[in-house]
Amino acid sequence: MAYSNSIQSHSNVYNYYMTTYAPKSSTPYDTHKKSELRSVYNSIVKMNKDAPIYILDTSKESCAFAVGMKENARELRNTIAALGNLDEDELLNKKAAYSSNENIASASYIGKPADSIGMPSMDIEVRSLATSQVNMGNYLPSDEQVDLPASTYSFDISIDDLNYEFQFNIKSEDTNGDLQERLTRLINNANIGLFAQVIKDGDNQSGMRLESNATGLKNDKEHIFNVSDHRTSKDSGTVEYLGLGYTTVAASNADFLINGEERTSPSNKLTIGRMYEVTLNGVSSEEGETASIGLKTDVESLTENINTLVRGYNSFLRAASEYSDKQPKSSRLVHELGSIPRAYAQGLTAAGLNLNLDGTLEIDNETIQKTATGDDAKNAFSSIMDFTHSLVRKSNQIALDPMNYVNNIVVAYKNPGKNFATPYITSAYSGMMFNSYC
Repeated sequence: MAYSNSIQSHSNVYNYYMTTYAPKSSTPYDTHKKSELRSVYNSIVKMNKDAPIYILDTSKESCAFAVGMKENARELRNTIAALGNLDEDELLNKKAAYSSNENIASASYIGKPADSIGMPSMDIEVRSLATSQVNMGNYLPSDEQVDLPASTYSFDISIDDLNYEFQFNIKSEDTNGDLQERLTRLINNANIGLFAQVIKDGDNQSGMRLESNATGLKNDKEHIFNVSDHRTSKDSGTVEYLGLGYTTVAASNADFLINGEERTSPSNKLTIGRMYEVTLNGVSSEEGETASIGLKTDVESLTENINTLVRGYNSFLRAASEYSDKQPKSSRLVHELGSIPRAYAQGLTAAGLNLNLDGTLEIDNETIQKTATGDDAKNAFSSIMDFTHSLVRKSNQIALDPMNYVNNIVVAYKNPGKNFATPYITSAYSGMMFNSYC
């Protein structure tokens, strides 16, 4: 029982973290080699060897700020890494893909810059999109009492080869609307890949609607999810009463053609040849209507990469600025971030990036493209490269020790040369996520 409770507590912590703090899902750049993890550990040890001892501010506001800044720093680093990797030769060299008809399909290039040489274009015609499964329950009078005996009930939802049991109580005074709203919250809070909602009509009747987050059918399955209470542990009867087991819209796969060759996919987002990530957005209006997918020119790709870099930097700076009223030290973070483009202001302006008074950057695409086609483009963009490298170093530093920007009280300074390494001090913020769970 203790082990089960521990697993549940950790699950709650993870879900709380993902829904409250984490701005983005994980990316391929969140995986690391052993050597990289060893380097991070050594950096933490070195950073904390002479660091003073603090009394931590563990208020909810400080927790949100510290974890939020760490996640924003991670997101900025991943944004830069996605523009061609962090290596000197590949930085900002990511190729950009184009689509001649975004209404049918959009695309991004996910291969390496070296693999793009001679990459052919392709035509995509979409016959049908992948759809999700929808179960629409019975419409019942919302204000009438539930026509089931008061008791503890449960039902099972099977999805992705996993089975989830939902237990709940029905009281004698509960109405149909109360029960539907309660089960809707129960399913949505479980985060199992279903979205539940209560649909009301004009006659004060309501029914539960369940829709899968996933689309299409894999491995010749007939359903994405199934709702039943035939073998549940508590009383049964709610599935039939509410009509949750009836599938009104069956899931289906996407049907499309690539260069005339028929293809199907359970998802509207697919990878082609490990080079393109294509999203199917709509059905071709007539037979033969296609979207051409290919690579943009080097100048267009560079312009798009710089635009993405600037958006990532501006977003991080604005996120830090939002805490200026509640976190006094956040102004220090804003100042340090803003000082990075100021150090390269002259070169950035010449290349097409203008510095605003609030520290954000504004892009002049015409100047960027003109500079990129010049005879000395490499030297002209050196300031942007130096600026990008400085952003990577700063984002790494913030990710290692976000508590450095929280309003902590210094208790004592360590004796120089006669101290011990404290490598886990920077992990103090991680314990904040366990507040109210342990």
